[in-house]
Amino acid sequence: MNIPKTSFPRLVIIGGGFAGIALAKGLKNKEIQVVLLDKHNYHTFQPLLYQVATGGLEPDSIAFPLRKIIKSIPNFFFRLTKVLNIDAENNEIHSTIGKLKYDYLVIATGSKTNYFGNTFIERYSMAMKNVPQSLNLRSLIIENFEEALLTSNFEVRNALMNFVIVGGGPTGVELAGALAEMKKAILPKDYPDLDIRQMQINIVEGSDRLLNSMSEKASVKAEDFLVELGVQIWKNVNITNYDGFLVSTNKDLSFNSSTVVWAAGVKGAPVNGLSEGCVVERVNRIQVDEFNCVKGYKNIFAVGDVSNMVTSKFPKGLPMMAQPAIQEGTQLAKNIIAVLNNKPMKPFKYKDKGSMATIGRNKAVVDLDIWKFQGFFAWFVWMFVHLISLIGFRNKAVVFFNWVYNYIWFDRETRLIIRPFKNKNKESF
Repeated sequence: MNIPKTSFPRLVIIGGGFAGIALAKGLKNKEIQVVLLDKHNYHTFQPLLYQVATGGLEPDSIAFPLRKIIKSIPNFFFRLTKVLNIDAENNEIHSTIGKLKYDYLVIATGSKTNYFGNTFIERYSMAMKNVPQSLNLRSLIIENFEEALLTSNFEVRNALMNFVIVGGGPTGVELAGALAEMKKAILPKDYPDLDIRQMQINIVEGSDRLLNSMSEKASVKAEDFLVELGVQIWKNVNITNYDGFLVSTNKDLSFNSSTVVWAAGVKGAPVNGLSEGCVVERVNRIQVDEFNCVKGYKNIFAVGDVSNMVTSKFPKGLPMMAQPAIQEGTQLAKNIIAVLNNKPMKPFKYKDKGSMATIGRNKAVVDLDIWKFQGFFAWFVWMFVHLISLIGFRNKAVVFFNWVYNYIWFDRETRLIIRPFKNKNKESF
């Protein structure tokens, strides 16, 4: 990997997500060599991926080069690679570009879509966990309407204009709201010779309410907002199969759809090589103690979505969201500095700063510790929090300009098929 030797101990971070970046920043100007490894050369602000998928933002607005983040940090190195496995016995990682020794290792590889073992759904549905997947979904959405113009088959046209979103969490709710706004104000202007009123947006949720991790009040209000926008909501329904055209469920209910977006769950993305028992099979997350130290190891840590820290309040592990990841990364940086100075580590304590989701223009729900509110002010708070959380002044400025433009003109300028997506479902038509 051509990493220079140093008298400082070497810390290797696998993953440049929220947790990895927070950890790296916390080690700035410390007597330690930090090596960051990632299969992408950019950090993605995942909460806004749905806006890329629906044409509201371009991907470079929510992505930021990792090298630019670390350029001001001395003794810091980045390598673009995929880590294959860990050789914990020899304190070494193996990657697509070679091997590297470490003194301390931090696994911050995040999460991936969980299809719960259904290979057909995995094959035919669309995920939205990264920038390439969001661009694929954007292309498919636009291609569907272009193809709907050309077909005289009523059943095929309806399937092309029928969108099924599986999962009523923040991702599913925000995507459904964005599609509903496109249906209301954008698509009728783009496709005047197509009856956009036939477009259907469905959310299929396995539990009895949307936004299950938020308050009951937020769930009810989010559902009211979506129904007002024309979204159909199906609760207590589980998708059992999808063949590219027909969506089957556990109830007497089915959908003909060429676009199924799977937002029904995620699981950890651990690295191979850890000893048996480290990974919790149910969620594929690495078991860690209160210091984020991996079970059975003294110099290997895990932070963010891939880590499974069990607390009394969170018996199934901390939420797989940005805030726990950032806080874990920040605290681990302090603990590593303490170890270097022969001081004891301090246990991690998660501070829940609340949850929020936007449903569309002037519509959002926010749950804070002692205050829960919905509507326009919640929407404004959602925008402010997400805007200041973006990395880089340019990204903040571009996103802010796009949001102002979209609000004034009720338009989404990036409805471009830059990279055509060959939909595997089309063979069924």
